[in-house]
Amino acid sequence: MSKAEIGVFGGSGFYSFLDNVEEAVMDTPYGTPSAVIRIGEIEGRKVAFLPRHGSRHQYPPHMINYRANVWAMKKLGVSRIISPCAAGSLQAYVKPGDFVVCDQIVDRTTGRKDTFYDGPTTTHVSFAEPYCPDMRKVIISCAKEVGIAVFEEGTVVVIQGPRFSTRAESRWFSSNGWEVINMTQYPEAILARELEICFANISLITDYDVGLEGHPEIKPVTHEEVIETFNANNEKLRKLLFGVISKLPEKRSCICSRALEGASF
Repeated sequence: MSKAEIGVFGGSGFYSFLDNVEEAVMDTPYGTPSAVIRIGEIEGRKVAFLPRHGSRHQYPPHMINYRANVWAMKKLGVSRIISPCAAGSLQAYVKPGDFVVCDQIVDRTTGRKDTFYDGPTTTHVSFAEPYCPDMRKVIISCAKEVGIAVFEEGTVVVIQGPRFSTRAESRWFSSNGWEVINMTQYPEAILARELEICFANISLITDYDVGLEGHPEIKPVTHEEVIETFNANNEKLRKLLFGVISKLPEKRSCICSRALEGASF
C-alpha cells in the first residue's frame, strides 16, 4: 500500500484536487472510511485525500465515521491533516468568501464517537489548543501570499446537524463572540490529536447562518447557497492548499507530536 505524509479531508463542494492518483481501499478497527482514499504527489510530498461526506455526499455530518477516517490516515503514515470546510459566519465582519484559520472549537454535538481510548487504560489528551499552531502559521502566511482575505484566528462552534440553527441558537452563539459555525470539525480535531497527528482547519465562509439581526436583506442559509459559494472559491482553496503542502516543515516539534506523553494512567 502506498504511504502518504499529509492528509486532506475534503468538505462540501470539494471532492477532489489531486491528479494522477492511486486509490487506497482501506479498512480499520472502526469500520470503513467515508470513501476510497486518493493518494497523489504535490511538490514531492505524498498527499492523501478523503472526502469526509463520501464521494457522493452520502454521509450527513452526524453519520460520518470520523474514527475510521482519521485511523485510515494514520495507517497510511499521515502525520499532518489539513481540514478545509464550508462554514457559516456568526459575525457581521466575517463575510461570505472570507477564509478563517480557526484556533478554537466549541463542541455542541451529541452522541458522536469522539475517542479511540475507551479503556482499559484511561487516557486524557490535552485539547486546550485544538489546532496545530505550526500548521496554522504556514496556512496564514500562504493565504496572505496568494491574496486571500483571511482571519488569523476564530472560534468554530460545531453543531450536530443535519439541520441548521434556530435564530435563538444562532443569537446565543454570536453573543459569545464565536465567529464560525460548522458541523464536522468535531470530533475530527480531537481524534487526530489522540493519534498525535497535527490538524489544522481552513473555514471557507459561505453564508450568515440564520441571517443577521438588523439586516433583513440577509436571509437564512440554504444548502444550495453553501455549495454555490464554496464552488466559487474552490480555485482559491486549491491554490492555498498547494502552497501550504509545499511549505509544511518535514520535522515536527509541536504539541500535537507529543500529545500522548503523560496522558495515560
